[in-house]
Amino acid sequence: MCDVLDEVNKFYVEPSLKREQGMGKVLIVDDEPGMRRIVKANLRQDSHISVEASSPSEAIALLLKEDFDVVLTDQKMAGGSGLDVLRAVQESDPTTSVIFLTAVGTVELAVESMRQGAFDFLTKPYAPDVMLATIRRACERTALLRENAILRTTVRKLEGADEIIGESDGIRAVREMILRVAGANSTVLITGETGTGKELVARAIHRNSLRANRPFIAINCAAVTETLLESELFGHERGAFTGADKARNGLFEAAHEGTLFLDEVAEMSPAAQAKLLRVLANGEIQRVGSTTPRKVDVRVLAATHRDLQARVHSAQFREDLFYRLAVVPIQLPPLRERREDIEDLCRMLVAKIAKEMKVPSKQLSHGAVAKLRSYAFPGNVRELANLLERALILGRDLELQPEDFPLQPVVAPSNQLGSEFTMEQLAAQFPEQLDLRETLAKLERSLIERAIDSSGGVQAEAARRLSLSRSDLGYKLAKYSS
Repeated sequence: MCDVLDEVNKFYVEPSLKREQGMGKVLIVDDEPGMRRIVKANLRQDSHISVEASSPSEAIALLLKEDFDVVLTDQKMAGGSGLDVLRAVQESDPTTSVIFLTAVGTVELAVESMRQGAFDFLTKPYAPDVMLATIRRACERTALLRENAILRTTVRKLEGADEIIGESDGIRAVREMILRVAGANSTVLITGETGTGKELVARAIHRNSLRANRPFIAINCAAVTETLLESELFGHERGAFTGADKARNGLFEAAHEGTLFLDEVAEMSPAAQAKLLRVLANGEIQRVGSTTPRKVDVRVLAATHRDLQARVHSAQFREDLFYRLAVVPIQLPPLRERREDIEDLCRMLVAKIAKEMKVPSKQLSHGAVAKLRSYAFPGNVRELANLLERALILGRDLELQPEDFPLQPVVAPSNQLGSEFTMEQLAAQFPEQLDLRETLAKLERSLIERAIDSSGGVQAEAARRLSLSRSDLGYKLAKYSS
């Protein structure tokens, strides 16, 4: 933290010293050599550095090679206009201040130049004192804008860790990896159990990347049906399928020059996997119903709670796509492996939840923290947040107490066939004769029904709880309903 603040102060102080000394780098754009010499002589009085350009095209070339604090431009020149210079400045560096200095001083031109972002408008002949005062104010404005940009960039770097709370070894390694991979353009595969914060990691990578000012778009591949996922990602042409009454951009086009986060990427259909592989290989998408490829510039971040390598071995996921996605893998530790972070997480989550619900924030008693630390948290940070929200709503004391957290014992998933019996109990009650296929079918149907009931009828959530893809769950539902 101190290193970052020292860096901020370094950038913050230097422009301030420049403002106090009245120095700036000024580009003079005018097709009259005599006028350029007079302006340059005036600028030397305030110790400004000046560079001359005799035409808009020469000015634009200089803007591409050098940085300027102020551009002082005539309006009417051979080969272009001051408005052309203004537009070039806006494209190359919007923090640079542009001042018009022209003999063609009409109200319409003044209004148009200011509307397009000019700092000020002066007419010839000018009063040197007025011009120099305007240049000083323009230099100050440019310095302030650049200081703010530096501070925003630095704050953005700090924001990568604002919700990835904790000092455990595992979470420190994740934060370090975020800062190391953010500046690259590589694909990143984020893995971890449900509720560990995979999307937070993706957003932190984006915020610290060179694409931070471009779109960040997220999609949960498990929450979209197979038939619609391709259209959502790659777009479609009019008439591509029933209901496609007009052409539509997909998320890849919407995320152009930005970042696309594919959550639960393991649930993609084989067809969608093939199209995703093409995008990663050559930066081209193809809309549903089209034969024309379109170029896109998108960084892909992917996440899954599944073992993708195991799905590759079982032919459920393309091996070549796996290696394209897992250029940089980041594994998020479950909450039970970072119990020392629970107190800090609670503090952050309580403040956030209280603000969102517009209720007073509360501290956790030592007993409440101890109770939470002893819990296994199968739902990880998401489950912790839900528990804290309920405690804030129902808790009666000024502090949250252990009794505000009615935690249920967690049964290891490997020993669980439902809430009524385990594998050992089933073996102990083994009958003389058993129809294995029928018994397993009944058990599977019962578990699917319970998963759907406990998920409020949301099939995507039921599929997640059963570690099935949406298509697998749909097939089994159709089988048992027939």
